[in-house]
Amino acid sequence: MTETLRRTPLHDEHEAAGARMVPFAGYAMPIQYSGIRAEHQAVREAAGIFDVSHMGEFIVQGSEALDLVQHVVTNDASKLEEGQAQYALLPREDGTLLDDLIVYRRPGGFMLVVNAANRQKDFAWIERQARGFDVELSDRSDETGLIALQGPRAQEILARVTEADLDAIAYYRSADGEVQDRPVLISRTGYTGEDGFELYLGANDASLVWRALVEAGAEDGLLPAGLGARDSLRLEVGYALYGNDIDESRTAYEAGLGWTVKLGKGEFVGRDALAAQKEEGAEVKLTGFRLSERGFPRPGYPVRLDGREVGAVTSGVLSPTLGVGIGLTYLPVESTEPGTELEVVIRGKAVPARVERPPFYREGSIRR
Repeated sequence: MTETLRRTPLHDEHEAAGARMVPFAGYAMPIQYSGIRAEHQAVREAAGIFDVSHMGEFIVQGSEALDLVQHVVTNDASKLEEGQAQYALLPREDGTLLDDLIVYRRPGGFMLVVNAANRQKDFAWIERQARGFDVELSDRSDETGLIALQGPRAQEILARVTEADLDAIAYYRSADGEVQDRPVLISRTGYTGEDGFELYLGANDASLVWRALVEAGAEDGLLPAGLGARDSLRLEVGYALYGNDIDESRTAYEAGLGWTVKLGKGEFVGRDALAAQKEEGAEVKLTGFRLSERGFPRPGYPVRLDGREVGAVTSGVLSPTLGVGIGLTYLPVESTEPGTELEVVIRGKAVPARVERPPFYREGSIRR
């Protein structure tokens, strides 16, 4: 039976731009428009615009909204000021990961932004955890569009279509504003290693705002960018992708995301298991590597240490910026020191590589 794919509010814009569409997380999504390399380069040097409307947005309100968020995520949401955001994880009781997400402190509550493929699973999980809390939980995903404008010229381009004070929006901060007279939540966040913004807006307003941004950025070299460039950009800066690098078989400490786990904040789902693993130490850790010879380390390719297979590539790419193969894999903790030699088996050939701590690309324009 043929899978029926969902469409984002920007689907017609992608088709009009000649995008090559592929199935992703149950949606028809653009993998590329003008070409992955060109789109990648545009984001590094000027700007790119991405449709990320497939992501899930949950709203948590009520007198115990903070209590529920603290209960279900690893990070400490009590530290957030209104308008601030933080990266966090959604653990199970055994400490393994249901998802990674962004938590926004909003007037009267919180917005949780989750991965598209996990939306239904996550919402059902949080609904179960919410029993006994005085909260109102709603899934606003279908009525929300999300556009990412990324690159060193992103602010200059966005400033042409909004009166919002973009200088006042610091990294991982957000503010309400307007674009084309449409209400938009402007967030200085992204997944590329470059400065930029993510714009949350009504699904019915997404096409109007998308077209305005494309027009405003044309003179700067802005390009629509698809999933292919999004993947190579995030991997160059070492950002993990759920479903590739993290999943329900991994914990925060194994994934190198222990910095998001705030054991001192009090009780939360998975706390005991995570505390025990922190004390005992994880046996494996998500680790970056760089090929010593030319090659494309695709996900699933075997990884060897001293001739012994110890795992597989979880994410890999021939870096458009660096011109070398880079990737992520799980290695025994004792073998994760930078410079450690390993091999990636590419089409039957053992290609030498060495451990390198991400980010691989360090020249991004993020304003921290």
